[in-house]
Amino acid sequence: MSNLQQDDLVLEVRHVSGGYREPSLFGRSKKYHEVIHDVDFTVRHGEIMGLVGESGTGKSTLARLILGLLQPEQGEIIHHTKRPQIIFQDPYSSLNPAYTVEWSIEEPLRIYGKYDAAERKRRVRDMLEKVELPAEVLHAKPDELSGGQRQRVSIAAALIRRPRFIIADEPVSALDVTIQAQILKLLRDLREELDLSYLFISHDLNVVYQLCDRVLVMKKGRVVEQGTIQEVFDHPQEEYTKSLLAAAE
Repeated sequence: MSNLQQDDLVLEVRHVSGGYREPSLFGRSKKYHEVIHDVDFTVRHGEIMGLVGESGTGKSTLARLILGLLQPEQGEIIHHTKRPQIIFQDPYSSLNPAYTVEWSIEEPLRIYGKYDAAERKRRVRDMLEKVELPAEVLHAKPDELSGGQRQRVSIAAALIRRPRFIIADEPVSALDVTIQAQILKLLRDLREELDLSYLFISHDLNVVYQLCDRVLVMKKGRVVEQGTIQEVFDHPQEEYTKSLLAAAE
């Protein structure tokens, strides 16, 4: 590990390996499939760390490990803030289609149980303003909104309890280029306004180049290269990284 002070970090992933076990029958031991192999990195306070690689390379499994949805088989994951929240590629993954926008954003606060109804409503409206949506969408359901609006609602729901660390899992890949640019700008603005750090997962190197400070390149469950955006994009060391960059041009 570098000489960074712990106060400078929001996350440490220390030589983590992990995966999943197949469902077992009749009490037999479950077969284990390792997906992540000896992954080691940190995310610093205030930075946007990109995570890139082809589909099936283990990016989402790593996110599940960081979120605590899976447990590492080896290594450790250390959070220096409360556990991160996640923004999904498809807002339908996090928005219940049967409920209004107001219900969806307010639900994490109801579960938290700290605020009365009036304070919850105030916080929901404040967050709606931060993600640049008009108050009238509060009473809409997800299928009444555009894709960009749904993603803004998903971002609001992830931020309503004011986490300091966000995992964004392909959050703009389902959007057209114009809306992508608007959401990327929103994520940058929210980083400054709310003092956020991100792990930004994407297969789109052009998006990562626009948004991120540093980047991890993952291949078959291993981080094969990492560095600043300028280091990795201008002077890639690994053939795999070079091939990804060539394909993105």
